[in-house]
Amino acid sequence: MEVSMDLLPSPAADLGFKSLKLLSVQNEDPLPPGPVGVAYGMLNNGVHYYVRCNPKPRARAALALAVKVGSVLEEDEERGVAHIVEHLAFSATRRYTNHDIVRFLESIGAEFGACQNASTSPDETIYELLIPIDKPELLPQAISILAEFSTEIRASEEDLDKERGAVLEEYRGSRNALARMQEAHWLLMMKGSKYADRQPIGLEKVIKTVSAKCVQDFYHRWYRPEHMAIVVVGDFPDSEGVVDLIKVHFEEKSPSIYDEISLTLPLFPVPPHEEPRFSCLAEAEAGGSAVMVSCKVPATLFTTFGDYRLTLAEGMFHNALNQRFYKISRRQLPPFFACSSAGDYLVRPMKAYMMSANCKEKGTLEALESMLMEVARIRLHGFSDREIALVRAFLMADIESAYLERHQMQSTVLRDEYLQHFLRGEPVLGIECEAQLQKTLLPAITAAEVAKFADYYSTACSCVIKTVEPRARATLEDLKAVVAKVEALELSGAIAPWNEDYIPDEIVDRKPTPGFVQSTTKYKDIGATELILDNGIRVCYKSTDFLDDQVLFSGYAYGGLSEVPESEFLSCSMGSTIAGEIGVFGYKPSTLMDMLAGKRAEVGTKVGAYMRTFSGDCSPTDLETALQLIYQLFTTNVQPGDKEVKIVMQMTREAIMAQERDPFMAYATRVRELNYGNSYYFKPITVKDLRKVDPKKACRYFDSCYKDPSLFTIAIVGKIDPENALPLILQYLGGIPKPTESVMHFERDELKALPFTFPAKVIREEVRRYMVEAQCSVQITFPVELKGPNMMEEVHFTGFICKLLETKTMQILRFKHGQVYSVSVSAFLGGSRPSRTGNVRGDVAISFSCDPQSSWKLVDLALQEVRRLQEEGPSQEDISTVLELEQRTHENGQQENGYWLDRLLRAYQSRVYSGDLKASFEAQEEWRNSVRSILTEYTMREALCRILPVPCERQHTAVILIPKISPLKKFIDLLTDTDRCFSTESKVLLAVTGAVICATLFWRYKRYTNKM
Repeated sequence: MEVSMDLLPSPAADLGFKSLKLLSVQNEDPLPPGPVGVAYGMLNNGVHYYVRCNPKPRARAALALAVKVGSVLEEDEERGVAHIVEHLAFSATRRYTNHDIVRFLESIGAEFGACQNASTSPDETIYELLIPIDKPELLPQAISILAEFSTEIRASEEDLDKERGAVLEEYRGSRNALARMQEAHWLLMMKGSKYADRQPIGLEKVIKTVSAKCVQDFYHRWYRPEHMAIVVVGDFPDSEGVVDLIKVHFEEKSPSIYDEISLTLPLFPVPPHEEPRFSCLAEAEAGGSAVMVSCKVPATLFTTFGDYRLTLAEGMFHNALNQRFYKISRRQLPPFFACSSAGDYLVRPMKAYMMSANCKEKGTLEALESMLMEVARIRLHGFSDREIALVRAFLMADIESAYLERHQMQSTVLRDEYLQHFLRGEPVLGIECEAQLQKTLLPAITAAEVAKFADYYSTACSCVIKTVEPRARATLEDLKAVVAKVEALELSGAIAPWNEDYIPDEIVDRKPTPGFVQSTTKYKDIGATELILDNGIRVCYKSTDFLDDQVLFSGYAYGGLSEVPESEFLSCSMGSTIAGEIGVFGYKPSTLMDMLAGKRAEVGTKVGAYMRTFSGDCSPTDLETALQLIYQLFTTNVQPGDKEVKIVMQMTREAIMAQERDPFMAYATRVRELNYGNSYYFKPITVKDLRKVDPKKACRYFDSCYKDPSLFTIAIVGKIDPENALPLILQYLGGIPKPTESVMHFERDELKALPFTFPAKVIREEVRRYMVEAQCSVQITFPVELKGPNMMEEVHFTGFICKLLETKTMQILRFKHGQVYSVSVSAFLGGSRPSRTGNVRGDVAISFSCDPQSSWKLVDLALQEVRRLQEEGPSQEDISTVLELEQRTHENGQQENGYWLDRLLRAYQSRVYSGDLKASFEAQEEWRNSVRSILTEYTMREALCRILPVPCERQHTAVILIPKISPLKKFIDLLTDTDRCFSTESKVLLAVTGAVICATLFWRYKRYTNKM
């Protein structure tokens, strides 16, 4: 039967999730046709459109142009062209030139940045905009820009040459260790298909040499209206007017080339294979050892309720399997540190089931065996009813949360849902229908149905197995032997069922005696209420209606690692890590995971330089659970057992070794050493340091951080009903016992400052490291010291300076010289102690990646631009842009619980706070408004000279990560240089050099094999 939409609650109905009626459906019944809740249609020229009114965020619209054209359509000489077209779109079209589109976006407060506005995949290209629409001309202009992208992208030789550098830098950035590992796995999975050698980034040679005509031909051949859809979701009054706008700008668009080949998009199959494929990859810069198992199946469309039920069962399978993997990873001598399972549509014709695990060095075979063994165990014995009940509770909690917030969904979320409908054919049923369906179907899905998905991990199911190690240990024969061993055990039934652990029923065994309120202060202007409880804890809550299923909270107390003697710093800094693995809430993390099934509540901790904090979020219905976790945090004494300590130390050791292999980590370490005077606080921990860590001391320190409630201030923001929340606050926060003597009591004005000093002179340094593929990173850092009575205004000025420098250096380095992909400018002001007096020290850093050959030239160009701004000042257009960007960020934040939580915390931690929260709030607004009101070309120039060194070249550090070329590579480069002529003497010298290198390599090999 067909489900009629009158079975669903009307938009006006405000039914709770528990009031939703169950549906009566059969597996063969078709899903409701078409996307629900959106104006959907197709123009006469074939362009699809999706338009929906949505109030969140206010006065904003999320737009997208989706094109079913990706890198798989490229010919050999075009590899990378689909991605180049995406770049050119923001560079020049028929109506816009010289990155006018970027300037327009920034001028209206819509940020432009790397990967923010467009993406290219093998099957599609997507252009995205998130713009303010509080002025009537903005939405039509945004739609007109997307219309330009559809058929009017310009690709002259001049346009192409301007963008090559940015594309090349993106290419270089994609050649890191992670990308190489992903590429190797991709090639193995897609072998025999055109997808195998059609990765979107393309080939370096094509990027450097492709002609404008080649780019134009690809663009005009494939960018056709029938391959496109425009999506507009936002806070506009009606969808009909927006549909009319789309018709005005898109209706007349027509393809530039008419041919039958490009009219219908070709499908490129990925051939199946019965025998598994194996690979053992040695990656010198790998962040540890890893195992990947992928199995491929043909992609299918969802058309019936039976299909929908299968997707739910699949989600339950991955969830249940991942819970098992997590518990295995926390055993004594675990086979892996982390492991996960997921399913995804990698390319249009294919879906993949993927397991991946991180493990210790030399542990890939053990990890692979454990992964395959667990899937085989499920095929033999299935999941227990209890496991299925737990994952059912998780999924039911998720859909209930989505249903409660159905009228508060972000426009970007809805936009992405409609994109998947166009690109993948995924059904759009509407959250009301999905809530009813999941409430109906989830309880009926059996453990046997869920376990069937383990069949997709059969090695006969187009399986690909790959290991990654810093140095090759495993062999192909080893992998095949592991597969044969597990298959033999499964065939003989020799794999035992899963052994389940005991799970307590209650987080808090004995409910504490509630405390009482000593004083209450209501701040009506900011909608907040402050409570001082009898144990000294201060609680401030603010009720909002931004999201109906969200409550955020955070607590802090002054005093952290800066108070620890340097001799104890290593152990104390490891306290959070060691205690977190053991369990800071009275239970092992794996046990707590099961106890929280069906609940949405989590709490995390952090011990910083000057504060120790905890924070988290929960559903309003699970506020009691969240408060119980906080109670447990303060009343639990973490006892480090030998088993737990061994696991966490092994995990940390492997992570440190992975960092030491990473050239970027060596670079970041050197930057910190230079900028912070080699301070012990900023040094990374080494394997040698790890041996000095005392786990018991680490846990004792962590316990002491969360022992005295009287020192903590807690802010709570979200959907709070004070009548229900207050008794819970009194019981679990007021019930935290106050120690007879204060523990870790520090006055904010008496905290010890971190020992760090910025260099007094100019330092320009290269960090040279061997790399598999050449990459280069640059950081230019200026010292900052904010002084005077207007300290907080100076903090706001620093924020504006960062945004100005980011915008202007991007214009110079990318848009003018075409040498970088993106630029980041950030301020660090967290090094100074949070006292009410004294100066604030920190730094402002400009970061980018580039061609190693042009790195110092770009450093000088960036410094010249900063000095020009100091001497001449920015333009009025520059000031308008940074003001608009800041204002739009501020407006968006005001609609989020996280923004108000941060405002409350900053008000309490403000220099002017002396007990009156309202006064502190007003001061924050006054500081911001004061800077905005006086920000001009002149005052910004003054701020640049006041806050940064003058001239900027006078005091700064410039550190560049440069590839170090190995002697062997130099030798090979010499031999393969066809343009070089060698004399007889040179040839003899080359031969001798080669012999020395070969002898050295052989000696190293012998040493290595003798150690094995």
